[in-house]
Amino acid sequence: MSNDRYTPPRRRRLGWPQRVFSQVLLMQLLIATGVTVLATGLFLAPLSAQLDDQAMRRALAIAQTTASPEIADKLLGSRPTPGGPVQAEAERIRKATDAEYIVIMGLTGVRWSHTSTEEIGRVVSTDPSRALAGDEVMEIDSGTLGRSARGKVPLRDSHGDIVGAVSVGIEYDSVRDRLFSAIPGLVAYAGGALAAGAIAAYLISRRLQKQTHDLAFSDISALLAEREAMLHGIREGVVALDASGRVRLMNDEAQRLLGLASDGRGLPLEQVLGEGRTADVLTGRATGVDLVTVRGHRVLIANRMPTDDGGAVATLRDRTELERLGRELDSTRGLIDAMRAQDHEHANRMHTLLGLLELEMHEEAVEFVNEVVGVHRATAEQVTEKVHDPLLASLLVGKAAVAAERGVSLTIAPETLLPDRVVEPRELVTVVGNLVDNAMDAAAGSEDAWVEVELYAEGSTAVLRITDSGPGVPPEHREQIFTEGWSTKELPAHGKRGLGLAMVRRLAERQGGHTEVREAPGGGAEFIVVLPEALSELTEPGENSPVAAGELR
Repeated sequence: MSNDRYTPPRRRRLGWPQRVFSQVLLMQLLIATGVTVLATGLFLAPLSAQLDDQAMRRALAIAQTTASPEIADKLLGSRPTPGGPVQAEAERIRKATDAEYIVIMGLTGVRWSHTSTEEIGRVVSTDPSRALAGDEVMEIDSGTLGRSARGKVPLRDSHGDIVGAVSVGIEYDSVRDRLFSAIPGLVAYAGGALAAGAIAAYLISRRLQKQTHDLAFSDISALLAEREAMLHGIREGVVALDASGRVRLMNDEAQRLLGLASDGRGLPLEQVLGEGRTADVLTGRATGVDLVTVRGHRVLIANRMPTDDGGAVATLRDRTELERLGRELDSTRGLIDAMRAQDHEHANRMHTLLGLLELEMHEEAVEFVNEVVGVHRATAEQVTEKVHDPLLASLLVGKAAVAAERGVSLTIAPETLLPDRVVEPRELVTVVGNLVDNAMDAAAGSEDAWVEVELYAEGSTAVLRITDSGPGVPPEHREQIFTEGWSTKELPAHGKRGLGLAMVRRLAERQGGHTEVREAPGGGAEFIVVLPEALSELTEPGENSPVAAGELR
């Protein structure tokens, strides 16, 4: 036997629906019904008063028509009898106008005419004083024939003297019948309007159901809370744009990576970021996957995904450290290759030295060792004499060794003289290292390949000039080479190129400087970088500041 316990189905509780679609539909139906009922009531209330007013005015008009001098003469010339001339004329007018009654009375209120002939000769049941006093009266009142809409006017003879009054009544049931007869048509119109409103409400709610994926309000609230926590908790920048290119959302990491103080919500992206490749990538003008862009000192990888409403969501990843490690890997591989070459060269030199010693050519052996050591020592001394910053000097010495192994002559220009006053040595090392590497790549393989480095100070400004014997940069590419991702070289191991020169320009522009490239006097390319405020101010001449005595260019 099965041990599964029977679980009765849960009964659905009646109450307010949870789905957005159902709630909106129900609210719209309630609102439409309420508005229809209210509009119908507001229409019927004045309609009843309007029908009463129309009936009273009709009765008054009949009374005014009846109250002629001829009727007055007949009243004065006869007695109140059922067969009198006044009764006959009154009945004729009543039947012609479809009035309920026409009562013609004398000054004492005695009836000369009435629908019921037995009432002729009797005093009227309602007060006729206002009409006998010369006023015209409209009212809803009850009399011997029931409730009616009445109009009363004075009866004047040919001389204008009041000799009696005329009272005309319109049956009130006919007024009520007109009101009730208007209700079905009004209800039909109201029902049609309500049906149209219900259909419109249903269509709107169905559209809302698709847009909200049939979620409940509680689900939407939870999703919003989760989205906020996720967007501001992840270590990846997220920028959401609407169909017009305005910022819809930007999380904390995106603000940090882009260097923004606020999220710029509601503003065009170009206004928030300014013109440049970063804005082009995020707005979709630059297309592709894992697009590289440089923002400040950061190297970012951006991807953009369009949304159904015409907007887009872009993600940003910080690749600065990875790019630095990739470049270090490239440099390390270059050094390994150089060391392998040096190992071969060192082995050759050791074999040569061993042969000289075995041949007992001791003087020649000493001379050979001094020559080999002197070349390297001379290069180091040449660099340190002209470049006083230790980091930059070490970089140039190392680059000289690598250049020699690659068959490129790296020299320091005679005009070079950089004091030990560099404010940010690492940034200057980045600039020099990138430009020297590019120059060696361009010069390698050419005949008598060479690279010349010139560094000098002008007050607090550092000027860097690097010239090579390579093929040069065509005029049409002299601006493109400073664009992120643009390169003529093959991809390195870490998969990205076109960042070095972009970083150089960004560092220069951040310090208020500039970069340019032009054709070298002897062919090749000449890169010039000007870095204002790269050096600290000179206080007084010293051994670390030989440019104080007028040696600045």
